[in-house]
Amino acid sequence: MNSSNGSEYDKLFYPFLFEGGKVDVKAVLRQVEQSTIQKCDEVIAIRKATMEHNSELIMSAGTAMAAAFSKGATLFAFGNGGSTTDAQDVVVDLLNPLYPDWTPLPAVALTNDVSVITAVGNDVGFENVFTRQVIALCRKDDVALGISTSGNSKNVVMALEQAKKQDMLTVGIAGYDGGEMARSRFVDFCLITPSDYVPRLQEAQATVYHTLLHVIQKELRI
Repeated sequence: MNSSNGSEYDKLFYPFLFEGGKVDVKAVLRQVEQSTIQKCDEVIAIRKATMEHNSELIMSAGTAMAAAFSKGATLFAFGNGGSTTDAQDVVVDLLNPLYPDWTPLPAVALTNDVSVITAVGNDVGFENVFTRQVIALCRKDDVALGISTSGNSKNVVMALEQAKKQDMLTVGIAGYDGGEMARSRFVDFCLITPSDYVPRLQEAQATVYHTLLHVIQKELRI
């Protein structure tokens, strides 16, 4: 490809495509391969560390969540940004199970209603967008699942606190050292991915909640 083709964006992010015969294609491919292997090694290492740190706690949390579901509980999940996507993923996998022998379970993502999020955020502050929904929707013995990369997301921590005040089971998933979530007396189980590298720790958090789902379904079949 010559310098007359491609956008400025292309030239910025893929400069080797515009250097004609000067580029060693094999060298570029080796770099890509090495980068991919490095990322895979990082993924494996952080997931291993997460499981070593949380294996017993995940079993205990999953067992408690299964007991709540067996008594008619609904799970309410919430988080910000990428953790919003994770909260929605948990809910989808509960409502529409991954395997044919799994039981569909009631769950709601508190991130889904844009009207509520924007109304509460505008009227009483963004830190209350999940708390107000917990107050209105949740019942005693339901399950609150809060997900935060740092463990310090104010709206997530506040919603878990309100959930515990309403006698709900509270489960947190956090990164770094767990932050305020790990130190809160209102969180029954805090599952921590011990890392500050956000892309990898969010991937490990997905492993945590998918493992929780396996524990829940197994316990419900016993």
